[in-house]
Amino acid sequence: MVGSRWKRLVPLCLERAGAAPITVNISDIRKDRDLLQALVPHVSRISNLSITGHSLIGGVKDNLSGLFPSPMPNLTFLGLKQIVQPAKLFPSNEISPPPLFYNIFKLKSLRLTRVPFYPILYKIPSLVELKLAGYTIPFGEFIGFLGSYLALEIIDLNLRFTEGSVSTTPERTVSLPQLRQLVFACNDALDARGLFSCLSLPRSVNIEVRASKRSLRCDLASFLPCPPTPIQDLLTPMTTIKYRDTPKQFHLSGNDSSFIFHSQPTTLRAGGEFDLFATGAIRECHLYLLMFDHQDLANCLPWVLERLPALEALAISGPPLRSGSLSALTKKPILCRSLKTVAFLNCKVTGEVIKELEEIATEREHSMAARLHRVVIVNDKLELPDFDFVKRLQRFVPHVDVGIGDELPDLM
Repeated sequence: MVGSRWKRLVPLCLERAGAAPITVNISDIRKDRDLLQALVPHVSRISNLSITGHSLIGGVKDNLSGLFPSPMPNLTFLGLKQIVQPAKLFPSNEISPPPLFYNIFKLKSLRLTRVPFYPILYKIPSLVELKLAGYTIPFGEFIGFLGSYLALEIIDLNLRFTEGSVSTTPERTVSLPQLRQLVFACNDALDARGLFSCLSLPRSVNIEVRASKRSLRCDLASFLPCPPTPIQDLLTPMTTIKYRDTPKQFHLSGNDSSFIFHSQPTTLRAGGEFDLFATGAIRECHLYLLMFDHQDLANCLPWVLERLPALEALAISGPPLRSGSLSALTKKPILCRSLKTVAFLNCKVTGEVIKELEEIATEREHSMAARLHRVVIVNDKLELPDFDFVKRLQRFVPHVDVGIGDELPDLM
């Protein structure tokens, strides 16, 4: 609650600020009513408005109509979050929205969580950021109003489409030429497939898909258009791949674009993600395998390397390695003949593994093109290999970098 001193000071400060824009952050309308009453004469100057928490429990219309009875023509950021789900998230045109939703022609960023999405918000030509959470909406209706936001650069969605409304053979395609980032957290893989099937995206876009607990058992192919060529084309040529098993994350990047998929933990081969994309141009591969054991890596690594013929740098993170984990690098014919760097991050490298690296370097030295040039070992604990082993490895590999930290240096 605003004290008596602040009751007098706030109006004075607002008057003296002249025409300067105002940023308002509200956590509870019940406690901030005095402050809000002081703001009413200055609503035309509000540029940023954020209301979060219990302040909206009574319904956004009932609260905001009385507190802000006039439009906010200079509003550029609007963030509203309601804790309790309102009865109607998508009211009809017959229900009047709060005054602050009128004349917001300068609005750049709109973030709504479980707040009624009135039809008046369907067309805001200036909007560059749209974040929606807690909604269930018919698929066709959503695609329709998304197509009116041609200037959008950021879309962040945590919603579901009405059951049975998703079409994987779209009747229309929405083009978003300015889009830089698309994040979609969904309960149903079919929702993601339907959305991506309807969008025409620029080549510089970064896409992130988060599978909820309900869709954890679905593999990546279920979330993509069939065939997934639109996503593939955005990333061509792909240059970097990062795979983490716990929590599951599959990250591809290339051509100034990226694609990230979050799902349930699986083994490298079970997920099948590598076979969905053209990985022939991948130059850098990071494997964060926290659940694997020595035998898992020994079995899976050949399968991975066969799909990465142009690989130049391989980084591994996870439990301590044992001799034989990297045996795929000594196989004949030699895999990944362009491989120059092998790195280990927070992965204890024992003397046995050092000896295996010596064997790898010796075996690959027979072919000048396949020769190993660099080994990098970085650990955030004091579990670095014995100095004598490192010194010995330097006789076989020109550059051996050892350090303490939680990030690898540039490997390329």
